[in-house]
Parts: sequence; C-alpha cells; structure tokens
Amino acid sequence: MNVRGRRSQCLVTITAKQMTESGGETSVRAHIVVRGRVQGVGYRAFSVRAGARHGLLGGVRNLDDGRVELDVEGVRPAIEALLRELKIGPPGAHVTGVEAEWKPATGRFSDFTIWY
Repeated sequence: MNVRGRRSQCLVTITAKQMTESGGETSVRAHIVVRGRVQGVGYRAFSVRAGARHGLLGGVRNLDDGRVELDVEGVRPAIEALLRELKIGPPGAHVTGVEAEWKPATGRFSDFTIWY
C-alpha cells in the first residue's frame, strides 16, 4: 500500500526481443508455487524485480491459501537462478518450500508483472 491507501503496482517490462537475445538458448516455462510466510512481506514485488534481473517474462500472484504462484518463461539457467532467489525471498519472508513444474514455453507473455 502507498501512503494514500492504494495499492502501488510494480511493473517491469522485459520485451520478447530482449528475451530471445539471451544466447540463442531455447525458452522454457516454469509454473512455480512458493509456500511459507510469503504474503504481506513484499514477495510479489521481490519476484518481479528478480525475474526482470534475469530477463524473464511472466507474472506472479497471491493464492487464497497463502501461497504465491509464478508463471515464468525464459532460458532454463535464468529460471534456475530465479528459483535460488525465491528460496530466500525478501526480508520478512520465511520460505518453507518452492516447487517448480517445467513445461514448454508458450510465448504468451510480453512482460513480467504482478497479477491481481
């Protein structure tokens, strides 16, 4: 929340062109679910910043059961680097588990954002 009580939205745009300029590696998709104290601690914004740093596309959202879900596409080494960061999380988070399901890339994402 910002000072006026409204949610501030963090949006980092990584274009599909930037993603394909990552050494010619084939893009993959990962569906990621993070468990622990990961809501109300800035975990989604942390995820967007980390994903953008690694040149990934996709998004992140809170789930009703307290977990956080990410759908990301990019080269596998970049997603694996993101997974390492997700296991730590931002200050205030306490991650108890990170699960990733690997799938073929869809090409449907054009940026990396928080989904509401």
